[in-house]
Amino acid sequence: RWFTHFYVVSVLWNGFLLIWLFRAEFLGESLPSWIQDMHHALGRDSQSEDTGNEHFSALLVLLLLWLHSCRRLGECLWTSVFSSGVIHIVQYCFGLGYYIAVGSTVLCQVPTNVRNGKELSVQICWYHIIGVMMYIWASLHQHRCLAILANLRKSRSGKVVSLSYSVPFGDWFESVSCPHYFAELLIYVSMAITLGIHNVTWWCVVMYVLFNQALAAVLCHEFYQKSFSSYPKHRKAFIPFV
Repeated sequence: RWFTHFYVVSVLWNGFLLIWLFRAEFLGESLPSWIQDMHHALGRDSQSEDTGNEHFSALLVLLLLWLHSCRRLGECLWTSVFSSGVIHIVQYCFGLGYYIAVGSTVLCQVPTNVRNGKELSVQICWYHIIGVMMYIWASLHQHRCLAILANLRKSRSGKVVSLSYSVPFGDWFESVSCPHYFAELLIYVSMAITLGIHNVTWWCVVMYVLFNQALAAVLCHEFYQKSFSSYPKHRKAFIPFV
């Protein structure tokens, strides 16, 4: 349940960055000096030219990241039913820092000088469309899977009746034990596509999400197998058929 704090921080921080990038993209304003200093510290030359649609791509990804955080915050508050499990203080602090760093990572993929000249309709590319469609598809499935998990602890009327663990069925649970983790990976892959596919820095973020979610999924998969003797043997831990 303390993951809720992560999404509160993400909604506030990434929403703040989104506003500044929007103003720079569409209103022609300069980014604050401290953001430009952050760019410089991270090795991004503020005078470098904007090749292609870097500003618009970053703006779109930052919007997707913010929407993802808003949805996850809403699910933590109104959908999920949490057990009495605890989180390590180190993991908690890292989680808070992660959602600050990931938004800053998006912002640092573009030059701080404002690019003018192209209309919005011209800036939309094929990888933006594919990335957003994949993002929506993965987000819908993640929400469905989280709802399935929550309903295992609720009665038909929606009242919480148990905090025990049960075997989930339906949607992507028919293929893997942790489809919500797999959907999380797909969401970050969709953002990599939206950035233009070639962004090495964001693919490093994707690799982090892959290893992080895979580890959690394997531990959860092993828990299911040990706890339920009739657990479906065809299910994989994280990625279908892998």
